[in-house]
Amino acid sequence: MVAFEQLHAQNHKITELSNVFLYLVSERSMCDTDVACDVFFDLTNHIREHMEVVDRDLCGKLLSYPDQSVKNTANRFLSGSTEIKRIFASYVKQWCSEKRHALTIDDHASFLQDTEQMFALVMDRLQRETEYLYPLIRNLEGQERQVA
Repeated sequence: MVAFEQLHAQNHKITELSNVFLYLVSERSMCDTDVACDVFFDLTNHIREHMEVVDRDLCGKLLSYPDQSVKNTANRFLSGSTEIKRIFASYVKQWCSEKRHALTIDDHASFLQDTEQMFALVMDRLQRETEYLYPLIRNLEGQERQVA
């Protein structure tokens, strides 16, 4: 499985970039800067990468455990991940042009509200991973070591 240090480093980077991006775009004039765009695209790439790692390397492995409660937890995280990815894709499609590597903001107030909601959803997901998913995996890995 993936190292927890890597997951925590990803969580930290996503949190840091999210905070910087939210700070930058709170001022309308900053939204059109290359720096804001670079932070945005770096952030979206980190979020996508993290979600894939968690889905594949953590939840995917948990689905093979015989314990139904473990499988249920994995399924809940995968279901939540699917929904977050759907919402995230819609958010990205509405507010940026990936082809032009630019934000496309016609209504700053709506953009800011959507951005705050989107990144609150991502932060909530990271918190749930840290509080529920990672401890479950540590516990299961500890049980496997004891049996071996």
